[in-house]
Amino acid sequence: MGERLERFGLAALRAVSRLPYPVLRRIGEAVGTAAWWLAAPRRRVALTNLRLCFPDWTEAKRRQVAREHFRFFVRSFLERFVFWYGSPERIRALCRVEGIENLEAHHGKPMILLAPHFVGLDAGGTRLQADRPVASMYAAQKSRVLTEAMTQGRSRFHPEASTMILRTEGLRAALRPIRDGVPFYFLPDMDLGPRDAVFVPFFGVPAATVTSMARLAKITGAVVVPCVTRMTPDGYVVRVHPAWDGYPSGDAEADARRMNAFIEERVLEMPAQYLWTHKRFKTRPPGEPGFYGRRN
Repeated sequence: MGERLERFGLAALRAVSRLPYPVLRRIGEAVGTAAWWLAAPRRRVALTNLRLCFPDWTEAKRRQVAREHFRFFVRSFLERFVFWYGSPERIRALCRVEGIENLEAHHGKPMILLAPHFVGLDAGGTRLQADRPVASMYAAQKSRVLTEAMTQGRSRFHPEASTMILRTEGLRAALRPIRDGVPFYFLPDMDLGPRDAVFVPFFGVPAATVTSMARLAKITGAVVVPCVTRMTPDGYVVRVHPAWDGYPSGDAEADARRMNAFIEERVLEMPAQYLWTHKRFKTRPPGEPGFYGRRN
């Protein structure tokens, strides 16, 4: 019964995604406004993160940004069904790419696309997939039905070449596609615990930051090309930045700090679109108390 209900829900969301984009956007914003009031635990996480990262802001400004974040987040959730099921023509019209020359300059060579957790990242990854094979890593969802829809939607354009890697398979599974010249769309800016992580500042707060991107780049000889997706009133913009010079440097902390500093710059450009509902500071240095309550 549960799986049948989930399939019905996915079918309904797929039907909603066929609505004209201005209508779909307004629905997402309205549901996001309701989610701000209803999802109290995630609201607390978002406000805690914003207080830590922006102590000089007024509380009113932090709450405003957090409310906007919920609207962007729910919008992105509803609109991802356009990207999972919509035609390539609609996807290209809805999401444009800037700086594509920075990707094409390394075509066929080992490449890691650094894709930080801004709410539009799913749309950006699928948009790139519409034109070329792209590999990526994902975490299985609690719902098997949603996991299947997500993986099929993200890899439907080039199923013979695209690679979706389950996070539990580990980074070793990413070596082959990178070495084969398939861009690896990588999202390494989450708190995954202390293992293979170093504590470096994120907006001045020590954050457990994984060192996997630098290690992957060193092992494969890949260049790191940052790729950030921004939501707009009319859709999305994927901006591909120039490849990083001198990376990895051989200094794990310096490389992790470089990544966090880059993300900080992008956050300041669109503060409401970063994933503030993630417990980015859950893992603390030894002896430091948690920030998110008893369960941290």
